[in-house]
Amino acid sequence: MSLPTAVADPSAPSASSAARTGYYALLILTLINLVNYLDRYIVTVALPYIQRDFQLTDTQSGYLGSFFIIVFMLASPVGGFLGDRVPRKFLVAAGVLLWSLATGASGLATTFFMLMVARACVGIGEAGYGAVAPSIISDLFPREQRTRVLSFFYIAIPVGAAAGYGLGGWLSEAYSWHVAFFVGGAPGLVLGALAFFMPEPQRGAMDGPDAQEKLPFLVGLKGLARNTAFWWTTAGYTLMTFAIGGLAFWLPTFLVRERAMTADRAGFLSGAVTALAGLLGTVAGGWLGDKMDRRMPGGGLRMSGVGLLLAAPLMFLSVQVHALAPMFAIIFLAQFLIFLNSGPINAAIVNGVPPAFRAFAMGLNVLCIHLLGDAISPTAIGKLADIASLGLAIELNAIPVLLGGVALLVAGKLFKQPAA
Repeated sequence: MSLPTAVADPSAPSASSAARTGYYALLILTLINLVNYLDRYIVTVALPYIQRDFQLTDTQSGYLGSFFIIVFMLASPVGGFLGDRVPRKFLVAAGVLLWSLATGASGLATTFFMLMVARACVGIGEAGYGAVAPSIISDLFPREQRTRVLSFFYIAIPVGAAAGYGLGGWLSEAYSWHVAFFVGGAPGLVLGALAFFMPEPQRGAMDGPDAQEKLPFLVGLKGLARNTAFWWTTAGYTLMTFAIGGLAFWLPTFLVRERAMTADRAGFLSGAVTALAGLLGTVAGGWLGDKMDRRMPGGGLRMSGVGLLLAAPLMFLSVQVHALAPMFAIIFLAQFLIFLNSGPINAAIVNGVPPAFRAFAMGLNVLCIHLLGDAISPTAIGKLADIASLGLAIELNAIPVLLGGVALLVAGKLFKQPAA
């Protein structure tokens, strides 16, 4: 993926120095995002070993994941609020160091309660980073390049998740789940230290000379409440997150239960397909989103909506196919079309709100997409599977993808640039 050329602030010493600092920050933030998802997914493959040692039921194990998501989503608006008011690189550095130490502490847990507390601290650290990073990137690169740059940043999601699956599974099997957490927490300590040396761009630096650096919270909140494009974008993103969160949780079990695959093979193939589709889809979405945004306001959102509309029937069809090669090919295409949206949706959020309120808007978006998305979809799909079948539950999971596509098309039509 070719990166755009960073545009220097007029007061900066030179265009080349602005580009170097912009790329340094982008690289550090992307590596942090990769470690973020690596740490998040290690626990999913270490779970059988944790269950064995602590004698946990499936319900208790589910609490481990749900508690992390709840803490993460509740802390995200707080992180966003702080990110609009204090130097953001310090929030990033503190967040990364906190969740990395907490990941290492997870390996030291001798009781289930201690592990729950450690995972809660991981959620707090990730919230402080997640709401702030996109706003830093938006102030380092001009509006017409943000979709591509943010797509580069979000490539870390599928790559980090796949790395977490692979590293966590290997270390847990070869050594212990404790070692998996120790190793997972180490890279973040280095990256957290490097984050202190990132540039701290002026808020709105790439949005023109009239962009506000500060905005009273209640004034910003009132404006966000009236921002219909933001809420339609958040609705579409939430529906998409509901679907892919539920699919990611249940797909390996479906392959074992309905397609007679072994657990390790199901996990490996699911992770490999997701990583490849996510990588290619995110890169393609960044390039196409920038192109569509230049053609019309909200063009990237419209492209994302079309991508979800095309992905919905593929998700439904994948369950109907029994031969493994065609089934995985269809799953790959569906995930590719879904991952097209990572850059365009997040670029629309930061582009559609005032610079001085971006971090809080991102934090509020994170709260919504998890509260109504992947925090409840695994349970909803499991309940439907108990009533009918897991295959039917996954088939019906195509409906929120379809509705999400409609919501993003509406958001694209309503989208307009905010007043600075």
